[in-house]
Amino acid sequence: MHYVSTRGQSAPQSFSEILLGGLAPDGGLYLPQQYPQVSGEELNAWRSLSYAGLAYEILRKFATDIPDADLRELTERTYTPAVYCNARAGDDASLITPLHLLEERAGSKVYLQALSNGPTLAFKDMAMQLLGNLFEYILTRQQAELNILGATSGDTGSAAEYAMRGKRGIRVFMLSPHRKMSAFQTAQMFSLQDPNIFNLAVEGVFDDCQDIVKAVSNDHAYKARQKIGTVNSINWARVVAQVVYYFRGYLLATTSNEQKVSFTVPSGNFGNICAGHIARMMGLPIDRLVAATNENDVLDEFFRTGVYRVRKSAETWHTSSPSMDISKASNFERFVFDLLERDADRVRALFHKVEHEGGFDLSGKPGSDGDEHRKCAAFGFISGRSTHQDRVATIRDVQTHCGVTIDTHTADGVQVARNNLRPGVPMIVLETALPAKFNETIREALGRDAERPAGFEAIEDLPQRFDLIPADAEAVKQYISRRTGL
Repeated sequence: MHYVSTRGQSAPQSFSEILLGGLAPDGGLYLPQQYPQVSGEELNAWRSLSYAGLAYEILRKFATDIPDADLRELTERTYTPAVYCNARAGDDASLITPLHLLEERAGSKVYLQALSNGPTLAFKDMAMQLLGNLFEYILTRQQAELNILGATSGDTGSAAEYAMRGKRGIRVFMLSPHRKMSAFQTAQMFSLQDPNIFNLAVEGVFDDCQDIVKAVSNDHAYKARQKIGTVNSINWARVVAQVVYYFRGYLLATTSNEQKVSFTVPSGNFGNICAGHIARMMGLPIDRLVAATNENDVLDEFFRTGVYRVRKSAETWHTSSPSMDISKASNFERFVFDLLERDADRVRALFHKVEHEGGFDLSGKPGSDGDEHRKCAAFGFISGRSTHQDRVATIRDVQTHCGVTIDTHTADGVQVARNNLRPGVPMIVLETALPAKFNETIREALGRDAERPAGFEAIEDLPQRFDLIPADAEAVKQYISRRTGL
């Protein structure tokens, strides 16, 4: 299995070669030369597997340069109840990502897939814990070191830091928008005192942080000298690890391969739902992939109209589902590559327009850049939008009628899912985090605090360590250089 860049100007690479690097040298994102296919016989055999066993079977189709015995050991060490121990009362911890039937509505069963049982209580742990083990495995094999540069709107940062803390040969430099995360998210990151963890609070919004990561990655000489790698979902291993729970959700919700399911995915950076797209391209019987956005509705606008219009920093809303406060979805380029039938020249031209003109238009109207918007439905994509009022009402309604407390981003997912049900087709809403991470809105919706797992009772009171820095790539490069001595 080899990987190509969405912009077509980088040589094909192996899984291990792209694992540590993030962006391709031409600025594009890596995808496999072709998606491996899953047969009906395989799906049937996978129904009886543990989560670790399923992860091994799927990942071995992509990581063909890692010996099978090593990959099996890595997945078994990653996906254990000891790591994913924050399950809700009554859950079978061995399932790792159990399904909860929320309700039956409009002739469809609506499920919640629990993805937030990991050490930082967010779905990012599902991939990041594996990534930490993969990084350590490859670095040990190569006798190398890595300086990870990442950007977070909340959950990626803590998941990465908890996965990489104490790992040999790894430093983490994590950028986050200053004072734009929840108090819990901020405390999770800034309270870490590990010497290989560096938190940089950027005077800007998440998109500024993300732009800095891309700018540093595109300085190839600096990137090579400092051994810069990424853990954002531009890293292919992050995305492919998330493919596993789509298969798991499908297998838990069905009894036969003739059945289809739909997934609703709270979407900001498009990495989570991109994994669903890949699962569908592999042959998983997915009916619809529903992208749920908040007030920052760039993706919803595209799927409704064909216009991809990036918002400027001043136009980005600071919302009560802050991990989705994103106006430039990094992973969207991967889907556009497939949408344009892998025409790398056109992809390169369109994303050049994104950088210099703020977007592109595939609506097919006179003067547009193409008419591919009409093909989105063939890939299963639809979308919807939720507001603060919607999510507060949904949190309250799900608690009242289903007896479950959900976080703000998951509430966006439930709200949009309810508007896009098909009779007879189960709808799986991907949970994004435990509600304790967004307690301010839970208190507004329910008049009480969200429950917290053991060990997180007073995390906001812990001493915090971070450095304030301007939204400037050169300033970040200088900071890293001072810490590495290079």
